[in-house]
Amino acid sequence: MLSEKVEKNLVEQIEKEGYSSNLYLAMASWAETEGYPGVANWFYAQSEEEHEHMLKLLHYVIDREGKAFVPAFKQPPVKWDSILDVFQKALAHEQFVSKCINDIVGICLEEKDYATYQWMQWFVTEQIEEESTVKTILDKLKLLGDGSLYNFDKDILSLRDKN
Repeated sequence: MLSEKVEKNLVEQIEKEGYSSNLYLAMASWAETEGYPGVANWFYAQSEEEHEHMLKLLHYVIDREGKAFVPAFKQPPVKWDSILDVFQKALAHEQFVSKCINDIVGICLEEKDYATYQWMQWFVTEQIEEESTVKTILDKLKLLGDGSLYNFDKDILSLRDKN
């Protein structure tokens, strides 16, 4: 059984993962509209992954006899200045999510909820991978400078396959 504090924070994380899914869906839609189908496909896949994270949290709360619900999600932005901008915003968002995950891990220790602490390690590892992937993409974009984004867009999905 979850403590009230752990349950509250897990339910708040459900909202954050749902928002992440919607944010990446908005980024995918923007990229596709701007003519970057590879970037769009990458963000569509990220959106699905974040949705899976939300469900994983929701099921965990229910399995631990908590009250899980899906809260309303705030509207994500729908426009970015460039491919570089959209990935910089994605990295900042992943860093925010990592902080939130780490906060939950700390709360689990405070509450002596070692089962949830152990279960949350999957999310800790996942966030390291998420940040690393977006940093790799940003590094590649910075190498391009003002060069052609055509090959970058065409090859971006191969970056996802390596993680």
